[in-house]
Amino acid sequence: MHIRQLEVTDIPRWIEMRTRLWPSESAAELEAQGRSAIAMNPPWVVFVAEEDGALAGFLDLSLRPYADGFASSPVPYVEGWYVDPDRRRRGAGGALMRAAEAWSRARGYTEFGSDTELANSMSREAHAALGFEEAEILVIFRKSLQ
Repeated sequence: MHIRQLEVTDIPRWIEMRTRLWPSESAAELEAQGRSAIAMNPPWVVFVAEEDGALAGFLDLSLRPYADGFASSPVPYVEGWYVDPDRRRRGAGGALMRAAEAWSRARGYTEFGSDTELANSMSREAHAALGFEEAEILVIFRKSLQ
C-alpha cells in the first residue's frame, strides 16, 4: 500500500470513490465540488491509497478557519475518508489518516479534526481506533422557510 497526494490523472477515480462515499449526491455535483476544492486557496489536500497500481481509497483534507470544539485556527479537517469495501481493515484507512496527520504536523498545526454522523458506528470506531476522541455531539436543526 502506497500513500501519496492526488495527481491529475487520479481525478476520475477519486470522483468515482467520492460518489460511493456520498451516494445521495450527484456525480456531477461531487466532481464540481471536488475540482473546486483542490483549486481553492488554500486548496484541499487529497491523499490517495494506491495498491497494485490502482487507487483503493482517499482522504480529503481542508483547512477550516473554525471548527466546533477546537482551540486553534485554522484546523486541518478531514472532509472525506473512504476505502473500497474489499480493501478495508487492511491498514489503508489508517495509513491515509497518518499521512494527513504528518502533513499537518509538518506545517505546525496542533489540532486535527474529523466528523461523522452519529449513527455511523463503523466510522466512529475507526476514528477511536486511530486515537480520536469525541469533542462534541451536535444536533443540527433545519426549518424550511418556503
